[in-house]
Amino acid sequence: MSTVIVTTSPGFATVGKVPSFIEEKGWKLHRCVDTGRPHGGVLDYAADMDFLVVGLIPATAELMDKAPKLKAILKHGVGVDNIDIPAATARKIPVLNAPGANSNAVAELAIGGMLSFARRIPMMHKTMVEGGWQRIVGTEIEEKTLGVVGLGSIGKVLARKARALGMRVLASDLYPDTAFAQEHGIELTDMNSLLAEADYISLHVFGGKDNAHLIGAQQIAMMKPNACVMNYARGEILDLDALAVAIENGKIAGAVIDAYTSEPPDRAHPIFKSDRVVFTPHSGADTKESVARMGMMNVTDIASLLAGEHPSRVLNPEVFA
Repeated sequence: MSTVIVTTSPGFATVGKVPSFIEEKGWKLHRCVDTGRPHGGVLDYAADMDFLVVGLIPATAELMDKAPKLKAILKHGVGVDNIDIPAATARKIPVLNAPGANSNAVAELAIGGMLSFARRIPMMHKTMVEGGWQRIVGTEIEEKTLGVVGLGSIGKVLARKARALGMRVLASDLYPDTAFAQEHGIELTDMNSLLAEADYISLHVFGGKDNAHLIGAQQIAMMKPNACVMNYARGEILDLDALAVAIENGKIAGAVIDAYTSEPPDRAHPIFKSDRVVFTPHSGADTKESVARMGMMNVTDIASLLAGEHPSRVLNPEVFA
C-alpha cells in the first residue's frame, strides 16, 4: 500500500525537486490548509496518514489519536511550538524539523523590512498608486544599531548581513555563541541594554508560553523614540496592544510585523490603523529556495524513516529506545 503524506503547509512539495521525489517514490500527498476547518481538514485523511508535514496548523494530541498509522511528524520549517512534542513522544512518534533551511530567507526579509520602514516604501507606493506624488524623506540603515534578540541560525545570518551593510550589531541570547560573535564583530549584551541602544530590534526566538509577551509595555518603554521593533518569530512574543499604544503616543517610531498570535489576524486591532507599521503575512520563509530546501529535508527524512533509519534531525530520539 502506498505511503500517505498529509501536509498543512501551503508550500510543501510545490517547488524544487520535492514533487518529483514524491512521485518517484510512489507516495500519496494530501494538502490540508483550510484554517476554517478543524485541524485544517487533516481528519479527512487521518485514518490512512503515515506522515504529517506541519505548516502553521497545530499538531495536537487529539489529532495524533485520530491517526493510528502515524509514523512521524515533520515540520516544514524550524519552529515546532505548534507541535505537541510531549504528546508525540508519549505515543512513540518521532518529531523532526528542518533547521537552517529558511534562515537566509527570513534574514533577507528582515533586511527588507528595515529598508521598507527606513525609506517608507509602503507609504510611497500607496500614495503613487492613489495618484499622489509624495516624496518622503527617510533614513539610512548604515551606521544604525541593530539589536538581534536570539542569535540562533536566523539571527546569525541576519547579523552577518547587517554588518555587511555597515550596521552596528548587538545580540542577546541565553546561550550565546561567543566565537561567532567575535569573528563577525557582534557585541553580545543583555536584553535591557539591547533594547535601550538599538535603532532596530529584530526578534528571532521560539514562541510558546515561556516567551509570551517577551516584548511588552515594560520592554517597549526601554526603547529609544526612533526605535523600530521587528517580529519575524512568533506572534505571542510581541504584545500588540502595548505596541499600538506606544506607536500612537510616539514612544517608539514603529514596527515591522510578520507573525501574529492568530493567523490571519483580526484586522480590527488598533495596530492595523497605523501607517508606521509594515505588515507581511508570516512570509519569512516563503522563498522558492527556502521552501525547496525545507521540503527536501522533510522527504529525505521520510525516506530514511521508511528504511528503518534514525535521522539526525529527530527532536525526540528517545522514541527509538
